[in-house]
Amino acid sequence: MPVTRRQFLLSAAAAATKPAAPRPALCLFSKHLPKLDYDALGRQVREFGFDGVDLTVRPGGHVLPENAARDLPRAAEAIRSHGLSLPMVTTALTSASDPAARPILSTAAGLGIPFFKLGYWYYRSPDVERTLAETKRDVEALAGLAKEYGIAAGFHNHSDDYVGAPVWDIRDIIANLDPRWIGYYFDPCHAVAEGGVAGWHIALRLALPRLKMVALKDFYWEKRGGRWEMIMCPLGEGMVEWPKFFSMLAAAKYTGPISLHLEYEPKDELAAIAHDLAFMRKQVAAAY
Repeated sequence: MPVTRRQFLLSAAAAATKPAAPRPALCLFSKHLPKLDYDALGRQVREFGFDGVDLTVRPGGHVLPENAARDLPRAAEAIRSHGLSLPMVTTALTSASDPAARPILSTAAGLGIPFFKLGYWYYRSPDVERTLAETKRDVEALAGLAKEYGIAAGFHNHSDDYVGAPVWDIRDIIANLDPRWIGYYFDPCHAVAEGGVAGWHIALRLALPRLKMVALKDFYWEKRGGRWEMIMCPLGEGMVEWPKFFSMLAAAKYTGPISLHLEYEPKDELAAIAHDLAFMRKQVAAAY
């Protein structure tokens, strides 16, 4: 039957007011704007067009761990005043006995920040089993604090000699812990570096059921001085299969924070951030 003008206008109005489908919050890792105070940080991130901030609460970060109880609320207020979210903080916590652990987690949870990134453990001993057991003990204690305060931890898969470089490490460490309070902070760049052609998406499938946060960066291999090196680069110029990665996130209905990291050294960092954000938005729009 023919559509009347009134029906057409009503349909168009309904489409225009239909809520947007849920999608991840695109955040900037505050490490890349280290000289900006909290208000200037929020203003700059908002001008870029991000949804939120991944705030460093660690030595040398925007909020120093020892000052978290005082400064984290100030930072949160300033960032949120620009219409941004603060869905995660990046910490260096590797022990529940760290004097800063309780102040950071209690303050962050009290501010309604849902996620925090753990620090790093390393394979510095030849005894791999011992290293995994020690890391598991530390993570279990931190997950206990996370549960106590109501804030979820994410374990980052970082390549090289980091515990968690192979995502199976993380699975072994957190498998028996409450998934509400400890999960994966998945990094496709490092997953590709460690897992190759198929290993990265097998690792992602493993992580998706308890995925908390995502870190974005890109790289390619290059031979320098007779040895292969990871060369960090702008998003889309490296080896990460971004359409497949984002389609897997969308299929899993992932809507948590995605944090942009620039591990390469652009001549114009602000232009590079804008470029990578545009790439992120294009990928999210296509997948979601």
